[in-house]
Amino acid sequence: MADDLDRLLDEVERRLSRRHGGGEEKLAAAKEDRSAKLVMSAGSSKEDLDDIIDEICKDSSFTKTPLKLKSNFTSLTPERNSAVIQARGKKCCPVYLGGSASPSGIGTNISKRTCDQLRCTACDFRVSLFNDYIWDQSCDYLFFRNNMPELSKLRAKMIKKKGARAYACQCSWRSIDELTDLQTEQQLRWVCGKHGE
Repeated sequence: MADDLDRLLDEVERRLSRRHGGGEEKLAAAKEDRSAKLVMSAGSSKEDLDDIIDEICKDSSFTKTPLKLKSNFTSLTPERNSAVIQARGKKCCPVYLGGSASPSGIGTNISKRTCDQLRCTACDFRVSLFNDYIWDQSCDYLFFRNNMPELSKLRAKMIKKKGARAYACQCSWRSIDELTDLQTEQQLRWVCGKHGE
């Protein structure tokens, strides 16, 4: 076992010395010192591998310089940079609903965008949205409960209207024409379900 450990440590030292440009004298001295310690510790039952590893880590022949990470990204234009910032697992605050002309993304007080990651806390279902459609007046709870999220079945009660957006989960639905703060729609139990990373 001591021979296997010695070979493993020699290999680690060789790789580190190549990476950090260590001298042969330091390498040889460290190897002799370690070999002597291993021979002494092979006979004693009190020292275990953890102690040997701790000694190696404390050895002065190993340099402890932090690695610098290189960035693979080129400089981003302001438009692309804002898109990268938006896709970091953030939530909308406040949450906005809006027509098809309203931009979607992470909504803030400054950047009023409609949320496209809505979830319903009442039915625990993702809210579907359909651009340029509104819901027919005859829609009811059972229609959505039985037909969500199958678009082919939902089309039966969808009316085409340019600039509008139809929202629905399994228990609630809305037709929206212009930008609206979700807080004004008290009966809806919809929240932002976090935007993708």
